[in-house]
Amino acid sequence: MTEHLFSMDAYTPPEMARRVETAGVAKANLDAATMFALAVLAGAFIALGANVATVAFTENGLGYGVSRLLGGFVFSLGLILVIVGGAELFTGNNLIVMAWASGLVPTSRLLRNWAIVYLGNFVGALGTAAGVYLSRQWTFDAYHVGAAALNIAHAKVQYDFLSAFALGALCNALVCLAVWLCFSARTTTDKIVAIVPPITAFVAAGFEHSVANMYFIPMGLLLRDHPRVLEVAGHSLEPLAELTWRGFFVSNLLPVTIGNVLGGTIMVAAVYWFVYLRCSPKD
Repeated sequence: MTEHLFSMDAYTPPEMARRVETAGVAKANLDAATMFALAVLAGAFIALGANVATVAFTENGLGYGVSRLLGGFVFSLGLILVIVGGAELFTGNNLIVMAWASGLVPTSRLLRNWAIVYLGNFVGALGTAAGVYLSRQWTFDAYHVGAAALNIAHAKVQYDFLSAFALGALCNALVCLAVWLCFSARTTTDKIVAIVPPITAFVAAGFEHSVANMYFIPMGLLLRDHPRVLEVAGHSLEPLAELTWRGFFVSNLLPVTIGNVLGGTIMVAAVYWFVYLRCSPKD
């Protein structure tokens, strides 16, 4: 009788590319205060996912592979909150490069967004780590949750620069693919279903996410001197010599962030821009 106002059909990839462009322009033009506030939320959301993943990794007896899959599945909470709840995540915002490449966002606006969002993500993740520490959740299961958090953080500062960089690139390729797939969605359910497999995959594979590490490693730093956590984790302070704030920034956050940018901008954004937007007429 009348034309349908609602469709269950997913947006096509060319339509998705246009939607990413439009979203990129909107994100780049947010005022600084709003952008920062939304970035703090995103950092907290990703940290909450990381916290639940830590619990999933704790003494589950499932073996390495299944344990990683379970941890990845629950970690998906973080990006679901970001996408459905609305927040600004540095890694996902690497897709703004599609609008930049089309000449719709100037370089200054792109870099402004990344800088403000990265800082806000750090504040949100670090604040969540402090809140979890004060809650003493890490004492649960006779300190095994804290021991799991310490071991995760310790492992993350052991990579050499090239390994951390490569793990970061592969990670954000999957994160940006999850965000890209969300632009095909017409419902909240579609978005959740699109997010879970790529995010589960990157955690299961052991890839490195800069914003998640803004929670994981500071959480380990907060626990590294606690005698009971050390005892349960089977560590003394000597093997934890690299788990320092310097180790966090130099051995992990710097190379992982660079890798995340490469993975998001080149491996996803640039490829889809080239395929769907390079010859597209501009409005």
